Amino acid sequence: MANHTHVQNPKVDVQYRRKKNAEEMKHQIISFTLMIFLTLIAFFAVGYEGFSAWFSVPFILLLAVVQVIFQLYYFMHMSHKGHELPALFLYGGVAVAFITIWAFLTVVWI
Repeated sequence: MANHTHVQNPKVDVQYRRKKNAEEMKHQIISFTLMIFLTLIAFFAVGYEGFSAWFSVPFILLLAVVQVIFQLYYFMHMSHKGHELPALFLYGGVAVAFITIWAFLTVVWI
């Protein structure tokens, strides 16, 4: 593994961090713009009279799931190294919640 701390030349370390921070900011701006776009699509889906509730509700839920993934991955920095264990617990909790809701819906509907 390469160590990016250069004691001999501190300018290299500063340049590396600036480059990484610029990339990070670019990803956050792109995901923020995408989330605003998805929100506008959701508002359009609700306001458009041509869509039935059978289409609008699952579509909005799908957009919500996509936005949650963007939030976790980019804004909560789950894409960085060292966040594997919190990500495991978080996704494990989501899996348990999904299975629990699915089981309750199956019991109620059958």
